[in-house]
Amino acid sequence: MGIHRLNHAVLYVRDVDKSVAFYSGVLGFRTKTAFPGAAFLQAPGSTNDHDLGLFEVGSTAAASPAGRGAVGMYHLAWEVETLDDLEEHLHRLAAANALVGMSDHGTTKSLYAKDPDGLEFEVVWLIPAHLLTDDAADNDPRPKPLDLAKEKARYGGGTRGGVGISIPVGVSAP
Repeated sequence: MGIHRLNHAVLYVRDVDKSVAFYSGVLGFRTKTAFPGAAFLQAPGSTNDHDLGLFEVGSTAAASPAGRGAVGMYHLAWEVETLDDLEEHLHRLAAANALVGMSDHGTTKSLYAKDPDGLEFEVVWLIPAHLLTDDAADNDPRPKPLDLAKEKARYGGGTRGGVGISIPVGVSAP
């Protein structure tokens, strides 16, 4: 059997306490285990041991050069259950001055933000398989501006995303 999902991500950060405060306060993660210079966080609704590990490298650490002349990871994407959840994250990220963009990728609706160290991440809602249409999956790789109110009117704010895509059909909400 092959790999079937990402289990967790680990980030090097300047200040673990500051990063824990951000991921907990803005995204709702909770600390599962911590010790000096490290913390392991669990995403809301996750049953995973931890979804994010943070290791402190100190306040003098340089910014990641990835994407600016060096290879490296671009971003992580955290999936939300509903468009209402996506809208809640929009407000929380904006209030934290972390929001850097919003995109409609056809089959996914995305917010882009940066953590205290400038590491980018995505918060995404996936159109459930039974609601996919040809116009949503138009295969144009260029993102379009996200009109969240329009998407909520089209799909419903409480519609569970990802069903039949990232969530097998028949799996109930946590």
